[in-house]
Amino acid sequence: MEIQSKLLGNQDINPDTIINFPRGLPGFEDQTRFKLFHQEGSEIVYWLQSVDNAELTFSAAHPSHFNINYNFTVTDPEEALLQLEPGDELVILILLHKDNEQDNGKPTIKGSIKSPILINANKRIGMQKVLVAIEQSITLTEKVSEIDVSEA
Repeated sequence: MEIQSKLLGNQDINPDTIINFPRGLPGFEDQTRFKLFHQEGSEIVYWLQSVDNAELTFSAAHPSHFNINYNFTVTDPEEALLQLEPGDELVILILLHKDNEQDNGKPTIKGSIKSPILINANKRIGMQKVLVAIEQSITLTEKVSEIDVSEA
């Protein structure tokens, strides 16, 4: 199957790799079929391309690349929508966007951490979960430097 993408050009895809979003994405409820592409030359960025709208492409990434670790509950209706069963792999992605308002004259890339994308990888069904409240916590992942107290 061939799809059109303004960003990626014409792409030949396997129809079995299409991810269905039964409710679409907020603001794009009529777009329910997407294909996930990995950006060439990047280990971080993915492209979530609408199968039916060549103009609609989102950039996405695994939250772990930004040291974001989610701890939330998937509700019963969300579990039913995603058709989650024991053993299914749930992939979590965040959508990225360019922030043109910056102090140093360069745009920055930001992630939408309050609305992660959830994908049942086994059944290729997705949704965007809107988190009303996010519990903030700090996780130290590595030691950055040591202080030599003998010089103090």
